[in-house]
Amino acid sequence: MRLLDTLDKNRERPLVIAGPCSAESCEQMLATAKELNHERVDYYRAGIWKPRTRPGSFEGYGKKALPWLKEAKDTYGFRTCTEVAKTEHVEAALDADVDLLWVGARTTTNPFAVQEIAEALAGVDVEVLVKNPINPDLSLWMGGIERLKRKGITKIGAIHRGFSIYAKSNFRNQPLWQIPLELKRNCPDLPVICDPSHICGRRDIIFDVSQKALDLNFDGLMIETHINPDVALSDAAQQLTPVVYNETIHALELSLANPDSQSRIHLSEYRNTIDDLDTELLQILRSRMDIVEKIAAYKKEHKISIYQKERWAKILTKSNNKAEQMDLDTKFVQDIFRAIHQSSINLQEKIIRKR
Repeated sequence: MRLLDTLDKNRERPLVIAGPCSAESCEQMLATAKELNHERVDYYRAGIWKPRTRPGSFEGYGKKALPWLKEAKDTYGFRTCTEVAKTEHVEAALDADVDLLWVGARTTTNPFAVQEIAEALAGVDVEVLVKNPINPDLSLWMGGIERLKRKGITKIGAIHRGFSIYAKSNFRNQPLWQIPLELKRNCPDLPVICDPSHICGRRDIIFDVSQKALDLNFDGLMIETHINPDVALSDAAQQLTPVVYNETIHALELSLANPDSQSRIHLSEYRNTIDDLDTELLQILRSRMDIVEKIAAYKKEHKISIYQKERWAKILTKSNNKAEQMDLDTKFVQDIFRAIHQSSINLQEKIIRKR
């Protein structure tokens, strides 16, 4: 069974990839594989080559570790997968009978590196997943996928592992769910799985992010699993023990990709109502911008400054208070009003500066 076959749209459970962040020894690989629930693992993963930010960090054992992955496959019957970043990685992994390869986030960022991998895979019948680039750049992510497709590779999917942003966060990498959802919208037949381990960076919130991904109809999960995470040579904080992994997978609730006909009728009614409300929102915004145009014309005639600090402060305070009264997320409401305010400023500038 191949990747696209496993990701049946009427599936009873998500596709799951599990295994250690890094292959550290044959004993570690076999012990982890033995304890995993074999009915809930589609691919057994391990990092053979580990791209690290700083030199001197553990960068994997390279080709030496491939036989350990192969032995886990032969012993327990798992299909296997690993990350590749160069032509020699691809060749070595294929020689070791690895079933699925993925392109890592750092590699996706570099079109030259992705092209090199694509050329090495030309004519090879293998499954390939492409992780999102480190930065939130949908075009770069899609570009990596397109480079593989242009070389005739058809078994392709994507991995959402979150994005690096310069801000304090509860996550190691911000999920920014709208980006993978936009990828799914642009590529509706592309399987997209979520990597909660790299999004979270810590094991205590992996279940919540995994459930969120399934609620958003992601096709599967990649969860790092180690027989003894506390002594792992890489990413120790984000790896689950096999026992916790098995419990996590068992507890996750899968949203149906294709609900029954009665459910579709109910959803259709709700969605029609939302469509009507969205139209009303747009009409209200249009009416608001009509008023903004009149304000701009008045300010231009009387040489009044576009930005009125006191007025903007009152709008924010009022919207915040109203949001609280209506039990709405105040940050969400303020983000909306900031976007509306910026558009109003832009429109006024356009009108006032027009000669």
